[in-house]
Amino acid sequence: MSEHRRRSANPGGEQPPSRRASAGRPYAYGSPVEGAPDYAHESREPSAGPGRPGPAAAPGPRRAVRETAQQPRLTRAEMRKQSRKGGGGGDGGSEGPPNGRSAGRNGKPGKPGKKRLIDYPRFGKTGFKRWMPSWKQSLSLFLIFFGGSVAAIGAAFALIPVPDAKASIDLQNNIYYWADGTEMARKGDTNKQWVELSEISRPAQDAVIAAENETFRTDKGIDPKGIARAVYNMATGGETQGGSTITQQYVKNVYLSQEQTLSRKAKEFIIALKISDDKDKILTGYLNTSWYGRGATGVQAAAQAYYGVDANKLDVCQSAMLAGLLKGAALYDPTLNTGNHDRMQERWNYVLDRMQATKTITAEDRAKCGPKFPEPIAVKAPASLNGEVSYLVDTANKFLAAKDKNLNQQRLDRGGFQIYTTFQKDKVDALKKAVDDFEAANLHPDRRAEDQNVQIGAASVVPNDGAIIALYGGKGIENNHYTNNADAVGVPVGSTFKPFVLATAMQNGVLTKNGEDGTPAKINQDSKYLADNLAPIYTKDGTPAIGDDGKPYKQRNSEPGQKGYVTLKQAMQWSYNVPFVQLGQDAGNKNVRDMVMKLGLHEDTLAPATSLTFPLGTSTPSAIRMASAYSVFAARGQQTDPYSVSKVLLGGKELPGFTKPAPKQVLDPVVADNITEVLQNVAKNGTGSKTNELGFPVAGKTGTTDGGKSAFWVGYTNSLTTSVGMWREDPANKSGLQSLDGTGGKNEIHGGDFPAEVFTRYMKVIGPGNPKNFQAATPWGQEVDSSGAPASPSSSASASTSASPGEPTGPTEPPASKSPDGPVSPPPSASSTCQGNGNGNGNCGPSRSPKPSKSPSQSASPSPGAGGAGDLVGLMGGQ
Repeated sequence: MSEHRRRSANPGGEQPPSRRASAGRPYAYGSPVEGAPDYAHESREPSAGPGRPGPAAAPGPRRAVRETAQQPRLTRAEMRKQSRKGGGGGDGGSEGPPNGRSAGRNGKPGKPGKKRLIDYPRFGKTGFKRWMPSWKQSLSLFLIFFGGSVAAIGAAFALIPVPDAKASIDLQNNIYYWADGTEMARKGDTNKQWVELSEISRPAQDAVIAAENETFRTDKGIDPKGIARAVYNMATGGETQGGSTITQQYVKNVYLSQEQTLSRKAKEFIIALKISDDKDKILTGYLNTSWYGRGATGVQAAAQAYYGVDANKLDVCQSAMLAGLLKGAALYDPTLNTGNHDRMQERWNYVLDRMQATKTITAEDRAKCGPKFPEPIAVKAPASLNGEVSYLVDTANKFLAAKDKNLNQQRLDRGGFQIYTTFQKDKVDALKKAVDDFEAANLHPDRRAEDQNVQIGAASVVPNDGAIIALYGGKGIENNHYTNNADAVGVPVGSTFKPFVLATAMQNGVLTKNGEDGTPAKINQDSKYLADNLAPIYTKDGTPAIGDDGKPYKQRNSEPGQKGYVTLKQAMQWSYNVPFVQLGQDAGNKNVRDMVMKLGLHEDTLAPATSLTFPLGTSTPSAIRMASAYSVFAARGQQTDPYSVSKVLLGGKELPGFTKPAPKQVLDPVVADNITEVLQNVAKNGTGSKTNELGFPVAGKTGTTDGGKSAFWVGYTNSLTTSVGMWREDPANKSGLQSLDGTGGKNEIHGGDFPAEVFTRYMKVIGPGNPKNFQAATPWGQEVDSSGAPASPSSSASASTSASPGEPTGPTEPPASKSPDGPVSPPPSASSTCQGNGNGNGNCGPSRSPKPSKSPSQSASPSPGAGGAGDLVGLMGGQ
């Protein structure tokens, strides 16, 4: 009889054992369970009688039976405890089979338990210990990583070749193209000469070592900190940096044409290790591959470019100057500007001091250089860069560097680029001829001192496109004029800034009155403002604006007299200062500043908005930027960033990132049309009437600054916007801007004089474009007069301002010869009627009109946007 048949389910009414007693047993009372293990380490015979256990039987298989309510399942803690003891299967047996093997049916040994190759997460561990590698695992990982790294470095060391340094200076030309695709210029010298170390003077070698890497002769050529810093910067998108040692810099020079990547940095590291012991080879390669500016790569080219001698003829003083250029020729070439000259002189002294400290020169050698700086010779420009071409190339190169930080002058000087510009040759030639013809007709520097050092800068931009198609940068580098006047900053633009103030008030509204929707009221060109000379200026809430001297501020026009209340259109026509200073307060000078930045002016060229005279053009943007900002009016409110390069090829492949800028709507089209209508009136009936010679519609604005330091005209048609600036500056003594008064035999120079004449000569050649006429302006905004303005046009106080916009309302002199808001001298600070700070600010004389009564609208709409009296910058204005 089978064991199952002999055994009773519960013989003798035996009570099931307690949970504590039964814990760990491999069976339970009840009927068999399908699939349950059928082995155990001990078994019991059925009891001989009720309540009496039978004798112990020999070990043998015992069939597991199903659990019952009297035999609960094991707890999780008990199961974990059993697993730690190595239980070998079953339903919770307390002991596993020997040797980790499971028992099969009928007590026969089963197959071994399956083991994992890598015990992770770790078996039998709980919590964070389950995820902590054992020391064996950690050691194994370290050995695998270390061994793999050593193997990879070894393979790289064997496989990466040392490049041919001489091949790295096999430079190519850059080719620049006109907008129509024809070749404009080639820049670059393919006749670079490699010189051996024996052909380089010892002072030139020692100066470079003293300046760049004093321990070069003894170090291992690697700076781990510098490498880590460079790798981190590249990985995080920061600025790339050169190597800290001459060895690293040399390797970087050789790899300069490749991308700035981590893999390239790794190659540099390997190459530096390979060549680190051959110091003469490294120094030779470094001196022949370093960039010195002026298009010179290598010490031989630099010696010729800066001093007209071979590298073996360089003395101590010259060598120290050339070594100083290695820190960055763009910042240290002393011939570029005054700042560079000052920086280089300081750097030159530093290099000489280090040479003496490292005992490569004696104190007597150092003394021979003395305080006299070894001035370089003038730049020898290739014939292909004469005239305006050098400034066109300069503008294109600056644009490239702004679009891609890797396309700096050093990289461009290595050549190989095909650069397609936006410049149109016929427009460039026409603009240059206009300037040349003007100077021939009006300036005689050999007979008149005031005609010397006259500078002109001009630029033309296509509205709604942004392409710079022409510029005039100066007389050419062949005539020792190196500064690009078209891109020069630092020259105040005067009253050409006033249209921006009017555009802000029309687009954003004035802070002195709210419209029906509760926002600042948007004004129109017929709003009336007081134009009396020396009229007081009020803040947006009606309180007097305070000047630098702590007293109420009063603004000058260029001419004395009471003009009364005039429309803003008339104020723009005759460029009165007082209305626009007041309008700046009403609209908020900060809002004006925000507006001109939307129009495209750079923030770093803007004067402080806290200045009361900010609306009068104390800012100093370039001619290019002024033409671009005015193009927004011509494009009916669409602003497009100016650009000078349309396409760049390298190795026959087009580089990304040079697509045409997208236009942005920054002004309402109706506002732009109204500004154009106001500026058409300036060109036809006001200070810009010289342009009437053209015979087709033109809009624009004149500008003259305090003391006659500069004069501007910015004019446009539908198809082209052109800015012309004029000033006097002696590039030799760097004494700053000089007065234009007396230039061309005129007592005063205004924007409506010579700048408008250059524009007119230019536009006569290129014509009006298409369409010829401007979009007619539709009404905009509402008439919001300043406090105290008459209730109707008939009550205007001044007869001179009551005429129609088409009639002269200013002085009897022709505006082209004398502007009513021309430059004025600062009021004397000691005068009883002019108490100020001596720079044109302050309380200048008694008020010519009573203080306007404070209207409810003025006090009802306070705003933080109104400009206050801060760091005032002199009285500006004028045509």
